[in-house]
Amino acid sequence: MPLLMRIAVNTRFLLKDYLEGYGYFLYETFRRITEKYPEHEFIFLFDRPFDPRFVFQKNVTPVVAGPAARHPILWKFWYDVKVPSLLKKYKADVFVSCDGFCSLNTSLPQCLVVHDLAFLHYPEAIKKSHLLFYKKYTPKFLNKAKSVVTVSDFSKNDIIRQYGMISKQVDVVYSAAKEIFHPLTDAEKQEVKNKYTDGKEYFVYTGSIHPRKNLVNLLKAFSVFKKRQQSGMKLVLAGRLAWKYEIFIDNLKSYKYRDDVVVTGYLPEAELVGITGAAYAMVYASLFEGFGVPVLEAMKCQVPVITSAGSAMQEMSKYAALYANANSYTDIADKMMLLYKDENLRSELIGKSKTIADEYSWERTAALLWQAIQKAVG
Repeated sequence: MPLLMRIAVNTRFLLKDYLEGYGYFLYETFRRITEKYPEHEFIFLFDRPFDPRFVFQKNVTPVVAGPAARHPILWKFWYDVKVPSLLKKYKADVFVSCDGFCSLNTSLPQCLVVHDLAFLHYPEAIKKSHLLFYKKYTPKFLNKAKSVVTVSDFSKNDIIRQYGMISKQVDVVYSAAKEIFHPLTDAEKQEVKNKYTDGKEYFVYTGSIHPRKNLVNLLKAFSVFKKRQQSGMKLVLAGRLAWKYEIFIDNLKSYKYRDDVVVTGYLPEAELVGITGAAYAMVYASLFEGFGVPVLEAMKCQVPVITSAGSAMQEMSKYAALYANANSYTDIADKMMLLYKDENLRSELIGKSKTIADEYSWERTAALLWQAIQKAVG
């Protein structure tokens, strides 16, 4: 491996004021990698104008290569036409792509990060044109990449099972929560509750409003909880309206406990820390995730968690959460009731969550990703 490398990075998900999922992963890992390895040059490939704050260090060269890759035809064009020409122009030694796509039209070594295979398990939760692209090209991307990375053993085993890969072909880097998440003081918690829920305690869900996030079942579970408990507890849903959100919004209009549900929309980071940290508990019963960062964010805030059994979230949370069958709203409601009735259990989970949260860091993620980049180069 050369002492000095030119590392090209797909940074099209580094979007100003709109960092989610892939974008957070890119931001946190490459902010650290570019700082730790100043002797290497990093070529950041954007598909639209970028925020200067994403040029983390002097060893980063930003390149804008449009048109913006926003649908399958332009994905194909961007990865197989624009990217290879830029890799050649900038004499790159390796191409790193953290969104599950890579270039099929270059001989350069590639490090590919595939966060999950949700499209195979919940095809109804993705646009048909996108689904066809994922199904056709994901096996080709996996075969093309010199190094394949994912964020949990759950996802690694799924990739191996679905595409016949062997264990040593897939490395796990895990994900992490942002350092900004931390426990709130009682005064800070009350301030958040006064702002969002008229001072009332609340369950929180953070993430996009999307069918795979299982929010219709969460509403049903909250309804069962309210009928049984007759409490002033609220439900706060913090996240942007994503694909097929209309079904959920229509359900909410006729929902019996509509006045007890708060939909915040997309929140800035500082607000998200507050809304997470002031919650009575997080309920994150997503149908499928590669990792489930919001669960770890709650644990960093020392907020107890109810999440999906048999999931990547259970792998990550271990003994520090309550697990419900995501397909059973009554089971989700039972866990909400259990936590509400048993303060000792709640306190126990808060204590355990701190231990789990301390196991994950972006420093570790960045170090593992760097190893995978080196593996790709050989």
